Amino acid sequence: MSARKQVFNAVRKIMGRGFRQNEIAELDVALDDALVEPTQPVEQQPGRSCEGHVRVTTISAAGIDLIKSFEGCARRRSDGMIEAYPDPRTGGEPWTIGWGATGMGLDGQRIGPGTTWSQEQCDVRLEQDLVRYASDVARALGNAPATQTQFDAMVSFHYNTGAIGRATLTKKHIARDYAGAAREFDRWNKAGGRVLNGLVRRRAAERRLFES
Repeated sequence: MSARKQVFNAVRKIMGRGFRQNEIAELDVALDDALVEPTQPVEQQPGRSCEGHVRVTTISAAGIDLIKSFEGCARRRSDGMIEAYPDPRTGGEPWTIGWGATGMGLDGQRIGPGTTWSQEQCDVRLEQDLVRYASDVARALGNAPATQTQFDAMVSFHYNTGAIGRATLTKKHIARDYAGAAREFDRWNKAGGRVLNGLVRRRAAERRLFES
């Protein structure tokens, strides 16, 4: 009898009942982590993950390229500086600059009308934001395994929506319902109650990356 089956049988006996589906998923994740021999190196192919053995915490170049392809550095002036622009729905807040940066700027001032950055400043802010968003995704996943492409897709999703901590997508991934998690990307295609073509395209690209 395998060690995993022995553990499941013992816990069933203690509980006096069978397992619910969510309990099975949580136990699987815990056992995967507990049964990994820490002194044994894990061989990993690029873009793939040995489930339960690899915990991705940083976004790759492919994920960064995807984010850049949808964020862009809009409002570039003739002198090379980049201007902030208003939210298209409100005509004002939140103002955006560079690679989708909002909120406080590098100088501690709120991004708004009249804010201008150099390309270097835009790139520095993107690097800072990617560290933060990747950390959010890693925290939301906990010990759940993810391939690099799955992780990249979720960072892009979170970068755009800020919803990784509450999304059903995350819950399904943790439960290892990867097909169900992939379908969840398509649901996040609205802004202001309207389906936006740009969001439809972005979610489709994130889903393709997640499934690859």
